[in-house]
Amino acid sequence: MLSHSESKFPNLGISIFPTMSALAQQHGAINLAQGFPGFSVDQDLIDLVYKYMSNGLNQYSPMVGVLKLREALSIKQKKLHQLYYNPESEITICAGATEAVFSAIGAVINEGDEVICFEPVFDIYPPAVLLNKGKLVRIKLKQPHFDYDWDEVKSKTNSKTKLIILNSPHNPTGKVLTSSDINQLADIVKDTNIILLSDEVYEHMVFDKKQHICIATHPDLKNRTIIVASLGKVFHCTGWRIGYCLAPEKLSAEIRKIHQFVTFSANTAIQYAMAEYLESEHHYLKLPDYFQQKRDFFASRLTNTSFKLLASEGSYFQLASYSGISQRSDIEFAQMLTIKHGVASIPISCFYDDGQDDKIIRFCFAKDTNELEEAASRLADL
Repeated sequence: MLSHSESKFPNLGISIFPTMSALAQQHGAINLAQGFPGFSVDQDLIDLVYKYMSNGLNQYSPMVGVLKLREALSIKQKKLHQLYYNPESEITICAGATEAVFSAIGAVINEGDEVICFEPVFDIYPPAVLLNKGKLVRIKLKQPHFDYDWDEVKSKTNSKTKLIILNSPHNPTGKVLTSSDINQLADIVKDTNIILLSDEVYEHMVFDKKQHICIATHPDLKNRTIIVASLGKVFHCTGWRIGYCLAPEKLSAEIRKIHQFVTFSANTAIQYAMAEYLESEHHYLKLPDYFQQKRDFFASRLTNTSFKLLASEGSYFQLASYSGISQRSDIEFAQMLTIKHGVASIPISCFYDDGQDDKIIRFCFAKDTNELEEAASRLADL
């Protein structure tokens, strides 16, 4: 048995997400904590999966993914962003976006390489960097609007900087990168060998007429950018674990070296089903309006509470300050909210290395309307 001193991650415990979900289940709470949709998958997509399973497509897919799906994703990127990715050499299907992130980081980070990430930071990035013996350089987004401080980024970039990890729309804040942000980023990495890892799993959940800007659309950034995305997020089936990486051929080749030994391949029948489902682009083009309606509905139901809602430009998360309700730590408040009021959330301090506690929690509004209504009613009791 490993001792504490022999553990690779002696200070790393179980993520806050399964912890809060387990607490919600234990107390019969409405789970607005973990980021998964609380409504059904389109029956047409389920029927397609059944069709391909019934047709005998139940064995391993090619390691890099079913060609039909890679071709569909190539067409999608061309239509949406005027970007061409070669289905043969620049698109890799992974077992979820988490695996895609892990494989991408493992492919490019060596011991001593510095990796810039932005806090509050989604918790899958730091362990992948540390496992590969990289050094994390954390930069905090500036409140109250969680803006990027590009002067600070520039000051912390040096010859050891190997990777910058970005996430837009951002989890947990909902912040969306602007063209100005991307231009400033491009100026910083110009004449360097810095690689960009852009987590764009919420690309179709951008609100108030804002636009998701794929980082690779900048003419100086495509050849250094790895894009990670998720069809599980897009089509409300996170448990099916279908993500993908888009990257230039040389970077893709390195990512595939890791991917083949992590999961080898993703679910075969589901890949075929999603390829066919993607032929109807309205399945994803309708999502901004769909999720904005949910955001606005949930926000409207919280207007008469003592929560102060922060701006949510994208994703399916809503940050809320409870400083007018309690001065408990955000972890204690989230636990109390789950146990006594039956609504689970995520404390934002868990997204900071130093545990910065601004009395803010995160709600996921990707839920059925009745569930959001009931959750808001319970929160109104505060």
